Amino acid sequence: MTAIHQAAAQGFASQADTYARGRPDYPAEIDTWLRATLGLHAGRTVLDLGAGTGKFTRRLTETGATVIAVEPVAQMRAQLAGALQAVQALEGSAESIPLPDASVDAVVCAQAFHWFANSRAMAEIRRVLRPGGRLGLVWNVRDESVDWVAQLTAIMTPYEGDAPRFYKGDWKRVFPAEGFGPLALQSLPYAHVGAPQQVIVDRVMSVSFIASLPADEQARVRERLQAVIASHPALAGRAEVAFPYRTEAYSSERLA
Repeated sequence: MTAIHQAAAQGFASQADTYARGRPDYPAEIDTWLRATLGLHAGRTVLDLGAGTGKFTRRLTETGATVIAVEPVAQMRAQLAGALQAVQALEGSAESIPLPDASVDAVVCAQAFHWFANSRAMAEIRRVLRPGGRLGLVWNVRDESVDWVAQLTAIMTPYEGDAPRFYKGDWKRVFPAEGFGPLALQSLPYAHVGAPQQVIVDRVMSVSFIASLPADEQARVRERLQAVIASHPALAGRAEVAFPYRTEAYSSERLA
C-alpha cells in the first residue's frame, strides 16, 4: 500500500480519539447535496475514501446508499468500525483502492483529498467509479475573518511544515483531470457548537502536524489555546461557544 505522509500516519494514529471528539460535523444542507448532486439513495453504492474515524461516513449512510469506507490508518479505521458496524471498513489508500473496476456510483473524500491529490489517486478513483458517477470533495474551512479563529491559525501555522493543506490550493492542480468533468462548488455556512475544550482545544490538537508533536510541545500549544479562550471576550467564561466554518462541497462527474 502507498505510504502516507508522516504527519498523517503519526498524528492521526496517536490522536484518533481526539479527532473523533474535536472535529466538527457538517451542515444539514450537505444531506441535500449528497442526494441531489451526488445522486445518493437506496440502491446506490458510495465509497468514503480517506474516511478517518467516520465523521462523514455517518452522513453517507443516512442517504440509504450502501457505504464502503477505505482508510489507511488502523487506529482511525478501528474508531469507524466500532461506531458504524454496518459499514464495510477496508484498509487501503487512494492510490490503491481495494475495489473492482466500475464498482461504485460515487466517491466522497471529506477532509481528506488534499492528502492524496495526485494523478495516481485520480486514476484509481476513475477506475472504481462507474461512468456518470460522481466524485465529491468536502472540507470544513475555518472562518478566519473572526479574529479569535485567526489567532488559532497563527498558533498552528508555524508547525505545519510540508504537510498538505487545503487552503494552499495545491490539490486543485490535478484538475482538469482526465476522464472527469469540471469542478462545481457549493459553499455552506456552519458553526460547530460545544464546550471550548471540544470545539477549540480538541479540534486544534487533532490537526495532524500538531498531534505528531512531542508531548512537551503539544503541552505548549494547549497552553496557548487556553490563553486565547481565557482572554478573548467572545470566549472567556463561556460554557459553550460556536466555532464558525464554511463547508465547501465540490463535485465532478466521471465521464463515459
